[in-house]
Amino acid sequence: MIRKIIRIDEEKCNGCGLCAKACHEGAIDILGGKAKLVREHFCDGLGDCLPNCPAGAISFEEREAPAYDESAVEESKRMREKAEGIGKEPVGGCPGSNVMRLGQKKLETGLETDVGPVSQLNQWPCQIKLVPVKAPFFEGAKLLVAADCTAYAYANMHREFMRGRITIIGCPKLDGVDYSEKLTGIIRDNDIKSVTIVRMEVPCCGGLQYAAENALRASGKFIPWQVVTISIDGRILD
Repeated sequence: MIRKIIRIDEEKCNGCGLCAKACHEGAIDILGGKAKLVREHFCDGLGDCLPNCPAGAISFEEREAPAYDESAVEESKRMREKAEGIGKEPVGGCPGSNVMRLGQKKLETGLETDVGPVSQLNQWPCQIKLVPVKAPFFEGAKLLVAADCTAYAYANMHREFMRGRITIIGCPKLDGVDYSEKLTGIIRDNDIKSVTIVRMEVPCCGGLQYAAENALRASGKFIPWQVVTISIDGRILD
């Protein structure tokens, strides 16, 4: 059928991933560092992705395309939520996703030992895709939402940012999912005291900041929050 559908100009696309996060239907993926419309039957032609593209790489066109399949979109959403464990703690499956609180006394002191620095990771799991929406360690927590690469780029990540916080990490470009819904649930359904977002200076990290800011707004709560940007050579930029 001939219908209105989005068009992505790969020459203009910078691979930031914001369009993929904005597409609630899951029609867009980031492949080879570029946004691609990989599921034409998931695109509803409404263009939620357009205003989120900083490069102006997305436009509308009318052409031959499969009809929008709402039932397939809803089924895909249910499968993604099931895979990510949204709304419940993991039961069974990979033992690495079991929820646990780590040694609190060690983490609070932050002292170095005779074998080196002490980890400040306060809970497990820490991946946004694996962590449950509701967990005991979120109650009264100062939440750190960090891009994966920050711990490698910034040498003092444990002492300066992770210490005294619950840390959850992710990479919107590699994970290829929109964290907004899950982060909204974490902030809305737990007694979160503050949110710190630590991202890299690269454009694709904008997806993490965008999701966290969306979640703060959607949660209906007014809590302190801040964004810290790390340069690729390990400096704090703001």
